[in-house]
Amino acid sequence: MEQNLTYELAYAELKKITSEIESEAVSVDVLATKVKRASELIAFCQAKLKSTETEVMKIIQQMETWAKK
Repeated sequence: MEQNLTYELAYAELKKITSEIESEAVSVDVLATKVKRASELIAFCQAKLKSTETEVMKIIQQMETWAKK
């Protein structure tokens, strides 16, 4: 995956690929390539969401600990 890829860019690219496939704008010759890229983007987005969720949960736990003091 590219180092400059963000969740927003990955999601936008995934939406574009999905739209192309749904509208049958993708030729059979490139379909497998598009599906593979979509799979990579989905994995990237899932990982990004999971790491963000973990980070947010840590911050919330810290805030709760500070509030108890």
